[in-house]
Amino acid sequence: MAANGSNVVSRGAVRFTEEQEALVLKSWAIMKNDSAHIGHRFFLKIFEVAPSARQLFSFLRNSDVPLEKNPKLKIHAMAVFVMTCEAAAQLRKTGRVTVRDTTIKRLGSTHFKNGVSDAHFEVSLFALLETIKEAVPASMWSPAMKGAWGEAYDHLVAAIKQGMKPAAA
Repeated sequence: MAANGSNVVSRGAVRFTEEQEALVLKSWAIMKNDSAHIGHRFFLKIFEVAPSARQLFSFLRNSDVPLEKNPKLKIHAMAVFVMTCEAAAQLRKTGRVTVRDTTIKRLGSTHFKNGVSDAHFEVSLFALLETIKEAVPASMWSPAMKGAWGEAYDHLVAAIKQGMKPAAA
């Protein structure tokens, strides 16, 4: 689910509709108080779909601690989930992904160094959407909500990919 050019306007500003924003904000308000648990489920779903993705995380490579109990994974998962949701919630208001530039550069560099590929981002998108679908009331989940979160995720990934370049020598 890649963002298409029609959703990006000049000077890099993002066109994120009021409806998309409302859907993201409404669902994030429901998930926010349980973000640690939901974020952890998000990562467990990633590893369920793509077990080899575990090797992308230095703190998981040689760990004997089960994923369900790994404290470093729990902390990482919550941080990533909250950052993803907060960036989505700010997208329309700011017209761009609102994660500090230093954070985006660090994320890009880390993702590059660890060999993250487009396929990994696709698995993460699938896992994110499935996790949100499970976290919100069934009556709230809709194709429009799925599209809104997908659009927001695409913009965050695009920002991370801009930083996924080898460090200058």
